[in-house]
Amino acid sequence: MPGLSDVDGGTVFANFLIGLREGLEAALVVGILVAYLVKTDRRELLPRIWLGVAVAVAISLGFGALLTYGPKGLSFEAQEAIGGTLSIVAVAFITWMIFWMARTARSLRGELESRLDVAVEAGGWSLVILALLAVGREGLETALFLWAGAQATGSSTDPLIGGVLGLATAVVLGVLIYRGALKLDLRKFFTWTGALLVIVAGGVLAYGIHDLQEAGILPGLDRLAFDVSEQIPPSSWYGTLLKGTINFSPATTWLEAVAWVLYVVPVLYFFFRTVNGPATPPREATASSAQLPVGGT
Repeated sequence: MPGLSDVDGGTVFANFLIGLREGLEAALVVGILVAYLVKTDRRELLPRIWLGVAVAVAISLGFGALLTYGPKGLSFEAQEAIGGTLSIVAVAFITWMIFWMARTARSLRGELESRLDVAVEAGGWSLVILALLAVGREGLETALFLWAGAQATGSSTDPLIGGVLGLATAVVLGVLIYRGALKLDLRKFFTWTGALLVIVAGGVLAYGIHDLQEAGILPGLDRLAFDVSEQIPPSSWYGTLLKGTINFSPATTWLEAVAWVLYVVPVLYFFFRTVNGPATPPREATASSAQLPVGGT
């Protein structure tokens, strides 16, 4: 069991950010569903929402366990190939999530309430499935990205600590927002956490490329774009911080460097362009108001 002195703060922070953002998205979704049922006097349907949430959490935990223990016993090349491929998949998921939230944040409540009405009319397991899909997507993305972070940093403990702390903080914030005790500018929150996650994802992408190079699937493992190991020793506090936060590698191949630049630069450009673009008129109150209604009116 590692002590506090063994914990890498950079890795913990990067994964805290992932857990916080994904967890807050899930908390907001659940809060909107619960608030709408309460507001429309359908409290008897709340257990179905919580059942869907519980199933989503269980599936996400199972997926994380599968990612962690599934590849064990395979050859080095096979493990690197799986690790590299899943790291790239994780980057694709997190990128899609960032842009999805940037486009739909302002109309999220109206869309969810509309789906909820349809699910209530359908009856049966429809409400459970709605909550399962809404929360499960965030859970699977979180499990995949935390696993990719653990692979990139070589530590399974630090990403887990950061992720759990982020999720716990998200739950607390979600409850406070639901109760009306906290107002948060969600547009700014998702904008800046999104930008930071793009940079983190760029590091995970570079790591995935490196894994595929070590597996012999991609060429150029011995062609370094730069090697600053002497200036930034991996064991130094600043080397560890850079590795933990943005997955920086002091010895980076040309393919890793090119992949990082070709991902981070255009994605950041289009992300800020999407965020700062014209607003889509929301159906109901905007998600950026950060205060969910409770009770009937």
